[in-house]
Amino acid sequence: MPIYMDVHIVPGVKANNVAEAHRLDMVHQEEFKCKCMTYWIDEERENVFCLIEAPSKDAVEKMHGKAHGLIPSKIIEVSPEVVSSFLGRIYDPSEVVTMDDGLKVFTDPSFRTVLVIKICDPVLLQARVGVDKARALLNLQNDTTRKQLLQYGGREVESGGAGFIISFTSASKAVSCALAIQQEMKGYDAGLSGARMAISAGEPVENSNKLFGDTLQLAGYMCAIAGPLQVVVAAAVKELVAKDHFKIKSDHFLLLSPQDEKMLQSLFGILEGHWQAAEFDVEDYSREMAMSKSQLYRKTIQLTGLPPNILLKEFRLEKAKDLMRKKHYNIAQITFDSGFSSPSYFTKCFKNKYGLLPMAYLDMLQ
Repeated sequence: MPIYMDVHIVPGVKANNVAEAHRLDMVHQEEFKCKCMTYWIDEERENVFCLIEAPSKDAVEKMHGKAHGLIPSKIIEVSPEVVSSFLGRIYDPSEVVTMDDGLKVFTDPSFRTVLVIKICDPVLLQARVGVDKARALLNLQNDTTRKQLLQYGGREVESGGAGFIISFTSASKAVSCALAIQQEMKGYDAGLSGARMAISAGEPVENSNKLFGDTLQLAGYMCAIAGPLQVVVAAAVKELVAKDHFKIKSDHFLLLSPQDEKMLQSLFGILEGHWQAAEFDVEDYSREMAMSKSQLYRKTIQLTGLPPNILLKEFRLEKAKDLMRKKHYNIAQITFDSGFSSPSYFTKCFKNKYGLLPMAYLDMLQ
């Protein structure tokens, strides 16, 4: 059966109350063909996340409703492997206090700080430096990253792409890990791989239908504006970490304000919604942002270093590469599916950006 994670927002929530609610869920679970696996509670942030094997979301809601009446704010389907890699477990903690009344009471917040590392597309790296050097460089980076994440207590999450997603219970350790990776990678030709790092933080279930989807989306946008070997730090992480971390040279870190994050999410969120539409242009972009074209130009330059038209074009090129990697498309199909108006223009833009023709990139993927 599918496995779901839900979120309950409960003002004033206490661990013993959640333990009792969980006990009641287990009393009724068989009636709804569910299996209550575990939960996470954060008294400070006043939320609870339940992990339940169930035939449907509706079954989860009905079980909660009959057991204690606490209906979830949101339910998403999850992979147990991904849950374990982010949160460290899919069943109750091994060390749990059993109260006199038999309740197993524990507090185990699910809030995580996530370090995302994006590196150069391996195909493009091979095209630039050759297969042997590219392989050696990527192996060095992988070894360095895994060594440091173990040193600082991170958990590697399967990313399915070029780079790393690393989950931390401590924001300070996440920043320390990123800094250690940054310093060690400067000792070899790491700049060639274009490694960029971002640290964001959040809960497993928010607005997205993916586990830690909001946190990962923001980190992805942050990586897009980072310089080579630069670490972009979200405002929430900055608040959690001692200021001493950020007394290092400013080119090591880019610290975002809440206003920067909101602007970044707006800029890229609109691109996410319109990149496949060839007719979408800067005029449409400024209208969607509720800005004049001159305002949009200033904001995008300030935050991303690129004018809006170039930001849009490069966003489409990255999406075109994603399409090439995921499906066996021909160039004409990729052109129009990624929002370009003609194959010749797409080919020109791709060559200018990445240094090789789209067909050559497709061939190297084989």
